[in-house]
Amino acid sequence: MEDLKLRKKNLIMFPLGTVGRDMVYSLITNFLLSFILFTRGLNAAQLTAVTAIMVGARVFDALNDPIMGNIIERTRTKWGKFKPWLVIGILSTSVVIYALFNTKLQGWSFIWFFGVAYFLFSITYTMHDISYWGMVPALSSDADARNQFTARATLFAGIGGTAASVLIPMFTTGSMTIGGSANIAYGRIALVVCLLAPLFLCFTIFGVREQRNYSKESAPPISFKKIIGTITGNDQLLWISLIFLIQQIGNGIVFSGIGCTYIYFSFGYQGGLFSIFTTVGMSATAFLMIFYPAISRRITRKKLMNVMMLISAVGYALMLIPGLTMGSTMLKFWIIVIGYMAANFGQYCFYLIMMISIINTVEYNEYLHNTRDEAIIASLRPFLTKLASALTVVIASASYMIFRVTDYTNQISSLETAASTGAISEAEKLSSITAVLSGVQHGQTLGLLLFITVLPCALMLISHLLYKKHYKLDEDEYSRICGELAKRAEGVQA
Repeated sequence: MEDLKLRKKNLIMFPLGTVGRDMVYSLITNFLLSFILFTRGLNAAQLTAVTAIMVGARVFDALNDPIMGNIIERTRTKWGKFKPWLVIGILSTSVVIYALFNTKLQGWSFIWFFGVAYFLFSITYTMHDISYWGMVPALSSDADARNQFTARATLFAGIGGTAASVLIPMFTTGSMTIGGSANIAYGRIALVVCLLAPLFLCFTIFGVREQRNYSKESAPPISFKKIIGTITGNDQLLWISLIFLIQQIGNGIVFSGIGCTYIYFSFGYQGGLFSIFTTVGMSATAFLMIFYPAISRRITRKKLMNVMMLISAVGYALMLIPGLTMGSTMLKFWIIVIGYMAANFGQYCFYLIMMISIINTVEYNEYLHNTRDEAIIASLRPFLTKLASALTVVIASASYMIFRVTDYTNQISSLETAASTGAISEAEKLSSITAVLSGVQHGQTLGLLLFITVLPCALMLISHLLYKKHYKLDEDEYSRICGELAKRAEGVQA
């Protein structure tokens, strides 16, 4: 009875904690490059430098994430091994994010500042991200309960991320821009997000109680050998990591900045349009956020992926066909939005399946090596997510250079800066931006559309085929392994 009561409490408190965290993540992942493009005039060298910084920070995470996981694994305090790092990580992240979006630096001075801030973000966000998701295996080893925790946490993560994705473009672009300028708007939004993130995480810090069986064991040493051995000694972890990375690259392309740039170039400089695109596009995923645990009890993951691959393929086709055949009308806009909703529905189900698949390698690791190494394994998910986001930045930057996007965004940036200083009125700014966008060629917008349809669909298909062929921990095999581990535990107790 007490375990059931505790599980119910954890199922409320644990998911609530990530709402603000995912607002921060959405702000950085989905809008940082747009913030830079539309508020800072960039030449080719500076855009290349921004791209290099983002990629370099993620390569740095190749060491930082597993090391952080190892540090968490050996943490021993009366508050457990996860919660101290949740507190330290979320507070330091909020400080860095506020500074990044409220600087007035331009040119190379901004680039240098951005480099330092972005690397700091990589460190601070990792602290609480690995700690948060590393708690899932410590909350329950029951497969159904783990599905519930993961699905509900991703539900609330989706609420936070979607709220940010809807509201940020609405209040930073077009007639509803806070303060009349994107420069001012992003700074104020960053302040709000940086206050909400720690407040929401208090639900997890003060309301969740995890299993602390590890407290009786001596803390393992921080060891590169241990980190590398845990990762390379688990063949299923290696495969699912590669598969997850490929899928996340494809899934992130729309929100790398290409999606909103395409919408603005095709249908006008109004953040409300991209908010509609985001809201409708993500609405169908709410169904999975709520009902995935029930669905997973009735259909196997690999069969579910077959269905979702087909749905996404149809969705991407719906997005692409109007772009090839129709002019910039609202009918075309709505067909693209519906197409994205279908495509994103399938992509999000893939994400849930792969989240569970990564977590399930903890028991497989214990089965092979008699050690769970939860935090180290959990550290791979945020590392892969962040690495994917960096690679999508490379893809976005490449598309901007190929289709000469900065020819237009630099002009818009100058107008936004002039509006923020009061040199021109908001009405004058919007009128001038409309004139700028009238010069965008059809081939340029079509090229951006190809980047957000054909490429994500191809990467999703590759990840699907690799999962079916190489990931062996299906429902039956996972149950068998858990049963074997239970027998071992009974033998030790006897």
